[in-house]
Order: sequence, then structure tokens, then C-alpha cells
Amino acid sequence: MQHIAVFDIGKTNAKVLLIDLATGSEVTALRRPNTVLTDGPYPHFDAEGLWTFLLDGLRQLAGRHRIDAISITTHGAAGVLVDAAGDLALPILDYEFTGPDRLAADYDALRPTFAETGAPRLPMGLNLGAQLYWQAQTHPKAFGRTRHFLMYPQYWSMRLTGVAVSEPTSLGCHTDLWDPWKAEFSSMVARLGWRGLFPEVRPASAVLGPILPEIARATGLPPDTPVLSGIHDSNASLVPYLGDAGPRAVLSTGTWMIVMALGAEKLPLDSTRDVLVNVNANGQPTPTARYMAGREFDEITGGRMAVPGAADEAAVLAGQIMALPSLHPRTGPFPGLTFGWMPAEPPTDAQRVAAASFYAALMGAECLRLIGAAGPVIIEGPFGGNASFARMLATATGRSVIAARSSTGTGLGAAMLAGPVLAQRPMVKPVLPESGAMWLDYVAKWRAEVGRRWTADFS
Repeated sequence: MQHIAVFDIGKTNAKVLLIDLATGSEVTALRRPNTVLTDGPYPHFDAEGLWTFLLDGLRQLAGRHRIDAISITTHGAAGVLVDAAGDLALPILDYEFTGPDRLAADYDALRPTFAETGAPRLPMGLNLGAQLYWQAQTHPKAFGRTRHFLMYPQYWSMRLTGVAVSEPTSLGCHTDLWDPWKAEFSSMVARLGWRGLFPEVRPASAVLGPILPEIARATGLPPDTPVLSGIHDSNASLVPYLGDAGPRAVLSTGTWMIVMALGAEKLPLDSTRDVLVNVNANGQPTPTARYMAGREFDEITGGRMAVPGAADEAAVLAGQIMALPSLHPRTGPFPGLTFGWMPAEPPTDAQRVAAASFYAALMGAECLRLIGAAGPVIIEGPFGGNASFARMLATATGRSVIAARSSTGTGLGAAMLAGPVLAQRPMVKPVLPESGAMWLDYVAKWRAEVGRRWTADFS
């Protein structure tokens, strides 16, 4: 297989990509915002708008290239209740909706332990089990019509093929629904009588079948075009590195920064600091930490993307102008701390971008420390093009940092479920730690200040 169409749904944007496995490159990328609708019983994702976008995208790709297969990757913390006809029993809940918090006490009494699932207790609908419990309690009639509860990638593969399956990378993404150590559903699923909602578990690379005849007619694709089960997006970023030797870590960046360690030092994981256990595409438990890097970076910079030069970086380092966590204090490695500047806000847009980049890197370094990551660090996604971020990350970790060339690793990883990239991976010059006193003093000062606030607030 060579040309793979990938439907890539991030929290902020959705894309239809064409990946060429001969070279590992994106040939075409079509984009649209991933909007949240506020009509109906609660905020929800625009399923029909996304479906129209997918079909239009496939039609455009089919008019230009031969499509050998379709793969799907989506953000986590999203699941879909469908009835016997495959239609929505309820809208697809937006995980930033606070409704599930209203039943938090009841749900907390039912959810499995961190030791069983590797899933920390998260706010809103970030634990998918909390979404499902809230929907069952608040919309019992619609819940009673449900035939399947599908992970988000598998909802789209079902719409393309008519075949419903479950899949481990999405089930294992802080859902409370999966035991990554036993590779089976958690005890809560049976306890609440939900096991019958979940169809057969198949790996992300499983071919579910050809597209439905009506999809072939609507898009012009060959009727025998195969569709893969699909994968959680952060785990898609990990796929190109699963066969590499030695310990390494991958930062999958976007709205969230998902930090995943392969061959990590075995440490006790602190579930209170947004640390969890993911399941990679090989079905293996993978220590993971995360925080809202892209969202916070955009909020800190106000979207004013001046590119900092060496003088801007030097001014921030010399003045020790620092952003301190966190703008979203219910997530990330320092939950409960509130955002602030020290000693004052940067005076220019370029210095603000430099300071925001340093902040994101220092938070990423803390995430790496919490999961025992070792070896080189690979940056996938938008932060891979941020030189200030890469230099500070290398300095704060004392390890080499490799910025992936592609704008998103999720699309390539999802495409590689269909087969390997035939071309050799291009050599990328690693970013090495800075040795200058200003860089090292900045790291030490930031850590000391955050540590002081952390100890003061939580001692």
C-alpha cells in the first residue's frame, strides 16, 4: 500500500490527509475547525459537519490519487452512543462540558483504582467513564436505546464500513474502562452492566472491511477500498518509533502535549499530577504525562506569533522573565497552581513568544521527569517547529531533542497502521543542551520558584 487517506480529528481542527508511504510525506491536507455545537441536551461535536467534510475530502483525494486504504485518528476522551441502526442515540459529548462533574461524588464511589487502570481522576468529561455514567443517569431513555458505545475513531470506521469494534489505544486513554496490565475491560464495566455495550476488541491496524457501497458512490473510491479500525491520536504519533531500539520519549503536541516514554525507568506514578498509563498500538502499557501546552501557549501569546530572535531570547533569559504554571490549573504536572508572570510580563510580542516557549519546554521537562523518561526526546506536531522550545527542552532535560519534520505525526502514524514507510527516515540534526550560564540559571530559577509555590500551596 502506498497512498493512505487519513481522517485526523484533533480537539481544535479536523483534517483529511493523504499520506504517501513511499516517502512518509503528506501529499495533501484539507482542514476545517472542529466545532462544538451548543444546541440539544449538552455541548457536542458536529458529527454531521465532520461527516460531510470527510466525504468531500475523500472525493477530492479520489479525484487526484489512487487511495489504497483509509485510516482514522482522533483525540481521546470522546465516545459515541449508537443505536441498532448505527445512528446517534445521544450527541457526542464535548469533554470540556462540566455536566459530569455534577455526579462526581457518585461516580468516584464506582470508578476503579489508579492501580487497576492507570487512569487518574480528571475533571469534566476527561474520564470517558464519567461521561458514560452521566449520560446513563441523566438520559436513561436514550441510553436504553444504545446498542454500542464506540470509541471515537471506531465510530468513524463504523460509518465507513458498517462494522463496529472496540480498540485498545482509545480504551486505554484515561477512560476508567480498561485495565492496561491485563488488556481487558476494567472491573467497573462489568459492575455497571456495560460490557454488552462494547463490541469485539480489535487492534488499531485491523482491517474492518471495504467501504460501504454508498460511500464508494459518494466519493468515487473503489468499492474494495479497505478501512482500518483507527487509533487514538497521541498513540498514532508513537507508531513510527515503536520499533526503535533503546529508551526514548515522544512529545505529541497540539492542543495538548502528550508525553510518552518508551523503555522508561520504572517509577511509581503520581496520579495527582496528570500522569497516566496509555496503551500503545502494540497493546503495551506506556507511561504518559500531559498538559494543555498548545492551549496555554495560544492564551499566553494571544495568538500574536512574532518569531523571537537571539536578542529576544537573550533579553528573556537575562531578565529571567518567566511564565509560571498554570492557566488551566486542573490539568498538568502542577495542578492547583495559578498562572503568573515573574518579575513582569514581557515588553514585546517576540519576547512573549520566547517566554511562552520556554514555559512550555520547562513544563514538558517536568512531564518527562514524572514518567521516568530516558534517551532522546522526539517532538511531533506544531512545537516541532519552535526552535526556542526545542533548545530550552534540551537544556532542561540534559538530553538531545529531535524535532520531527512533519507538521503532525498523528497522520503519518495512522497511515503506518497500513504498512511501513518505504523510504529511510530522514536524518535530523538533534538540538543539544545549551551550556551558557543564562540558560542554566533560567532553568534553575524557574524550578526553584515553581517548587517554592508548589511546596507552599501543598505542604
